[in-house]
Amino acid sequence: MCQVEEDYNGLECKQEKIPVPTLDRKCVKCKEGTAALIIRVSDAFCRSCFKEYFIHKFRAMLGKNRVIFPQEKVLLAVSGGAASCSMLSQVIEGLSRDAPKKLRFLPGIIYIDDGGACGRSQEERQRSVDQLKSIFTHTGFPYFIVPLEQVFVLPSSVLVPVTPDPDPSSPSYKHAVDQYIREHKLAEEDEPSAAARLRVEDSYPPEHKLALESLFSSLNTLTAKEDMLHTLRQHLILHVARENGFSKVMMGESCSRLAVKLLSNIALGRGAALASDTGFSDPRFGDVGIVRPMRDYSSKEIAAYCRMFDVPSVFIPGLETRTPDKASVQRLTEAFITNLQAEFPSTVSTIYRTSEKLHTVKPSESEHSEPASRCLLCVCALDTCVDKASAFHATLLSEQLSQIKLQDVSHDALRCAETQDASHDALRCTETQCCGTGGCSSNRVPAHQDLKTLLCYSCRLTIKDMGSVATLPAYITAEAERRRKRSLMKKEISEYLLEDAD
Repeated sequence: MCQVEEDYNGLECKQEKIPVPTLDRKCVKCKEGTAALIIRVSDAFCRSCFKEYFIHKFRAMLGKNRVIFPQEKVLLAVSGGAASCSMLSQVIEGLSRDAPKKLRFLPGIIYIDDGGACGRSQEERQRSVDQLKSIFTHTGFPYFIVPLEQVFVLPSSVLVPVTPDPDPSSPSYKHAVDQYIREHKLAEEDEPSAAARLRVEDSYPPEHKLALESLFSSLNTLTAKEDMLHTLRQHLILHVARENGFSKVMMGESCSRLAVKLLSNIALGRGAALASDTGFSDPRFGDVGIVRPMRDYSSKEIAAYCRMFDVPSVFIPGLETRTPDKASVQRLTEAFITNLQAEFPSTVSTIYRTSEKLHTVKPSESEHSEPASRCLLCVCALDTCVDKASAFHATLLSEQLSQIKLQDVSHDALRCAETQDASHDALRCTETQCCGTGGCSSNRVPAHQDLKTLLCYSCRLTIKDMGSVATLPAYITAEAERRRKRSLMKKEISEYLLEDAD
């Protein structure tokens, strides 16, 4: 048995030393050029081989999944960082005339200016927008610069997933490629003026700026602020994609970013949606799919590519910029993985490979087509419809017991009286007003309890962290009220409805 300070007669176990890189190390691919970059311990690439390796990985990710068809409109979500800008560079490279396997989709660019939520001044925001405009204009793609304040004019339909109608006569991927080649065999596309169309939405009224500041001021923790910012940004991108006919959205999330997202989402109670949040394809919105072609790249590879080949990017500070490690769950997870990756280089890849094995359970047709079965904010399937003998109900019970006070003995009776009053008011509606627009409760300000049943477990925690839900954008509260009225109507006529088995 091992003992402290035991003498092993010179047989001590020594840690294997990592070989120090030398200047005369050759490229592992061509075996001729001098290595200019070492991605991992045994992967040293020269400049030309690294560029070929980087481009091939992007094409292989798109070719392996085959979710983007020729002539399909794809919206590139660019934040200004190295990952999204390198994704934009790969699309430009793939659409060039001399590309061996030319990309055949029609790209567009979108940038969400979230400086209002991060406390940036108008001058700083305008400076970043001007820098991004110069990058976007040089690409020749149509682009959209949308301030986050635009969420206060979004329609409530953005929260309703649209299920595409299955068309058995729809062509396969190979048929679509052959048709594209036939149509463009004689006529070469050369319309830079038409492709350079741009639409900039950088104006918003002052009251929207104040409303956005009030919304994020009502959130007490940085964890909830980051989660709300991600949700609002996703809603804006979805709305712009639908309004302009884009059926796919490309996100520039790298392997390192997805590893952080995987662990932080588990900590935030979003484990049921991990496959959609970290997978290559995210079909939660139905008519607009989200793809992540950069998910095979590490942050080191992306940073090296941008530096070696002068890929322009813009640093834009966010909510967690210059914050301590324990400021939020997301920030703490990022610091944990980054520090662990420095000592154990396979940490990120191990977490990433684990996420590849996750799959989302497809709901039944009735659940898939019913908007009320989706979360009001993240639009994922509700994970709260579980058995009583579950961790979720145990958590709810523990929360309820911890809030019981001696002076709340008559709380149940008071709540029962309030429920009866609400039912009495609902019955007083006229036939033209009942459960419709302009009904007796259409202007009612929602409360935390009204939104609770419409949210998944993680989004419940975000809303619970808010001081008042009255600061939420109108499209969220309007959709919540519509679902509440629909649920009341269904409950009233439930005895007259036929079951699915009948």
